Amino acid sequence: MDTKKEGKIAGAVGGVSGAASILGSWQICHNLCLGLIAFLGVIGITLTGMPLLFFTKIVIPVWIIAVILLGVVFWFYFKKNCISKNLVMFNSGLIIAGTPFQNLQNFQIFFWVIGGTLAALGTAFFIKEKISKKRRKK
Repeated sequence: MDTKKEGKIAGAVGGVSGAASILGSWQICHNLCLGLIAFLGVIGITLTGMPLLFFTKIVIPVWIIAVILLGVVFWFYFKKNCISKNLVMFNSGLIIAGTPFQNLQNFQIFFWVIGGTLAALGTAFFIKEKISKKRRKK
């Protein structure tokens, strides 16, 4: 496989990993439900209850899948060197912030701070990299 195709595959796996990690956090899932209800209300559909409540039953398996996919992303990053370090940092932050285990809930604020910081840094570095590439082209 060529490097460009491997990079696309790694990017897709990283995106799925990040999305799965977000769904692993109950608070995030709750907010997604509220957002879905609000969006549907704007277009004229009224819901009562939580349409995504079923995610609370599959939180831990989804989070574990996210961690496994992050492992694949790390493999691509270290072995093939075909994935952005910013994407790895962003996805790692999301997975840390979305830690779903009940016995760790007392430490959830620390997971949010560490994960949020990693995700924000990954985003900031990505934006900085894009801006500097645009400036170099001019």
